[in-house]
Amino acid sequence: MVLYPSIVKDMVMAKPSPNYGGSPELIALGKVVRKLRLNKGFSQESLANEMGLDRSYMGGIERGEHNPTLFNLIKISRTLGIKVSDLLNQAKL
Repeated sequence: MVLYPSIVKDMVMAKPSPNYGGSPELIALGKVVRKLRLNKGFSQESLANEMGLDRSYMGGIERGEHNPTLFNLIKISRTLGIKVSDLLNQAKL
């Protein structure tokens, strides 16, 4: 189930956030996303496909390189079956 199939065909790899990439907050968020993804049995590619995002973008989120938008946080949390607030709380944000 791709949530936004019209986006998939035009995906462009995002560059790391120049201002926030590698920040402790993004690294903490990425660790939580990775832990939840693995617990649900998703590969980075399958999770990204499910949400209509690029696999390399998901890898960047997990490494704390990308500063995901609220919209992408909503897609991540829905796909992983968790509230955005719980996702952020687990990352201690």
